[in-house]
This record gives sequence, C-alpha cells and structure tokens, in this order.
Amino acid sequence: MKQETFENRYQHDWQAFEALLEQLEKRQSPSVVQFASHYRRICHYLALAKARTYSPQLQAQLESMVLRGHQQLYNRRTQFLYNSIQFIVLKFPALLRENWRFFWLATALFYLPGLVIFLAIQWDPNIVYTIMNPHQVTEYESMYDPALRHLGRERQSDTDIFMFGFYIWNNVGIAFKTFAGGILFTIGSLFFLLFNGVFFGAFASHIVNVGYQSTFFPFVVGHGAFELTAITIAGAAGIKMGYSLLAPGNLSRLDALKQSTKVAVQLLLGAAFLLVIAAFVEAFWSSSTLLTPTIKYIVGGLFWLVVAGYLTQGGKGYAT
Repeated sequence: MKQETFENRYQHDWQAFEALLEQLEKRQSPSVVQFASHYRRICHYLALAKARTYSPQLQAQLESMVLRGHQQLYNRRTQFLYNSIQFIVLKFPALLRENWRFFWLATALFYLPGLVIFLAIQWDPNIVYTIMNPHQVTEYESMYDPALRHLGRERQSDTDIFMFGFYIWNNVGIAFKTFAGGILFTIGSLFFLLFNGVFFGAFASHIVNVGYQSTFFPFVVGHGAFELTAITIAGAAGIKMGYSLLAPGNLSRLDALKQSTKVAVQLLLGAAFLLVIAAFVEAFWSSSTLLTPTIKYIVGGLFWLVVAGYLTQGGKGYAT
C-alpha cells in the first residue's frame, strides 16, 4: 500500500486518537476502553509504517502519538495505584466511622444471636440439630477433629494457593449476599447477619461440647479478625442501602437509594479488601499444623488489635 493511500485511509483514526490524548492531558476522563482500543491501533499503524519504510515524518508523527499514549497509560496506572492505597489507608476507615450506627447495628445482629445460641447449646446440646442437620454436624466435627492431620476444610488440592482462591470465593460470596439483600428494605441483610451469626454460634458451641476447642479456636482466631469484621461491614453497607428506601428524607426513594449506594459500594469494597487478607491468613497461617496454639492465639490477638486500630484510627482527619 502506498503511503498516500495509507494516510488517507487511517487519518481519521489518528485525529480521533489525538483528540483523546488532548482530553487526557487536560485531566478529562474519556472511556478507558475507547482509549485502549485506539492506542493499540496506533501502535499497529506505527509498526506498519516502519515495516513498509514510509517517510521519516510519518513515522515520527506516529511515534509521538504512541509515546504520548504510553505516558497517559503509565500515569493512569500510577494514579489508580495511588487512589487505591489512599482508599484503603484513609478513606475506607473514615467512611466506616461516618456510618458507625449501621456498623454497630450489623455487629450486634451478628454477634448477639450467635452468643445466645452458643450458650443455649451449652445448656442443651441437642438444640444444635434444630439449626444444623446431622450431616452438617458430622462434617464440622471432621474438620476440627484433633486426631486428624489437617485443620479446617478437607483439602481438594495439595497447594495452599488453591485454598486461598477457594476462601476468597466463599467469603466474598457470603459478604455479597449479606450486602445485596439490603436492597429489600434491609430485610435481606438483617436475615443473613442473623443467620450467619446463629450458624457460627451453633457449630462453635457444638465443637466445644465434643471437646475439639483445642483445634477450633486456634484455627479461627487469626483470620476471624478480618473475616467476621468484613461480614459485619458488608451487612452495614446493605442496611444503609435498604434504610435509604425506608427513610429517604427529602429525596425521592430512587435518589436516596442512588446516594446511599455510592457509600455502600465503597464500604463493600473495603470489606472485600479485608476478606482477601482473611483468605490469605486462613490458607497459609490458620491451617498450619506446625504452629502451636499459643503462637496462634498471640498472633490472632494481635490481628484483632490491628483491625480495631485500623478502623478506629485510620484516616483520622480525612474528609470523605
């Protein structure tokens, strides 16, 4: 293809990409997908121009666009990383404290029913079968039987990385259901918080009754700091979203929902961050049989202090 034909055929692409570059350089925000697609095409055109030995002027023009595009991609990645760190370190804990009423309500709905059922099953062990079927009871017993060589779920793979992925999938699924249920005027979030709290309290109490606490509590104390806190935060986010439909104030229910959802989704993202940490700890630390219970209790206690300090002190003075 002659250079003149090449330029006439693709000139409109170059002009469109120049316009996108100018928007980015002025700190405007065009579609990321659109920009990436254009950038790949410009790189392709430059490769063609070099392969066909088109004029140095044309090659220089395309190289300039590729260089400017690469700089924008690098800047966007750097900015994304910076924004992500800022969100985790500052914005998320500050935002959670602004919504402390929802958080403490979710915490109470999760832990108090769990505590009640825990004490009830200590008083009458047969109550556990009103909450869990016999197969579930047997399964949980086998997970924490001190006579076995593994801790937690029976491994379907010999790699901790596989279990890391499994725990992320499982935990995020629970948190998302707890969050998404809030759209039903808070009912779904309330239900999942109560259900998970009661279920956790029931099997924990049963494990104590059968004498397996020496393996159970050292296993859960570490990742529990992150996992259980994340579930309550997801519940708080869902309750906030549903409450906006119950009490929209001066806004329409749709506008109130839109406004609360912006905050709720950010809380959910923060909960997801904690769940990733929980999955990592559960896969690589909690399940280890090389560590003594004393070490796990000490480290687990430190984890709870870290989470408490992070949520109460992180981002102090940060304006959300």
